[in-house]
Amino acid sequence: MDKPTAYLWGRLTGLGLAAAAIVGVLDQALKLWLLYVFNLANKGMVPVAPFVDLVLTWNTGISYGWFQQDGPFGQWALLALKVIAVALLWIWLARATNRLMALGLGLIIGGALGNAIDRLAHGAVVDFVLLHVETATWRFHWYVFNLADVAIVAGVAGLLYESIRGDGAAKAP
Repeated sequence: MDKPTAYLWGRLTGLGLAAAAIVGVLDQALKLWLLYVFNLANKGMVPVAPFVDLVLTWNTGISYGWFQQDGPFGQWALLALKVIAVALLWIWLARATNRLMALGLGLIIGGALGNAIDRLAHGAVVDFVLLHVETATWRFHWYVFNLADVAIVAGVAGLLYESIRGDGAAKAP
C-alpha cells in the first residue's frame, strides 16, 4: 500500500468498520422505529422495567446535554467536530494491533456516526432510554441516552481495558 492509503487502512480496519456499520444501522433503525412506528413522541413516558423508561428527548448539545446549541451555527460546529473525531478515530483504527482495539474503535465510530446522522436529519440527537431509581425518600434519574451512546461507552471501555492490559496497548496517533 502506498503511504497515504496506509493511514486509512490496516489489517483490522475492515473489522472495525464492520462494527461501526452494524452499530450505525441498528441505532438508526431503532430510532426510526421509535419515532415513526411506535410513535414515542405521542406516548410520553413508557415504562419498560422498574428502573427503565422510554422517553423521547431531543439533545441539541453533546453528552449529558452539555453545550446545548439551538442555532444552526452551533449545530454545524458540533457536526464538524464529530466528523473530525471520526476521521481521527479511523486513522487510529488503521493502526489497530488487535481485535479488541479495532472493535472498540469501530463501536465509537459507529456511535458517533449514528448521532451525527440524527443531527443532520433532525437538528438534534434522538435520545430515548431513561434509567432511574426511586424510593419513598430518594430519587435518581440518569441522563437520557440511545444505542449509539451505549456503543460509544462500550468502545471506550474496551479501549481502556486494552490500555490497562499492557501488551499491544491502544496508542492514539
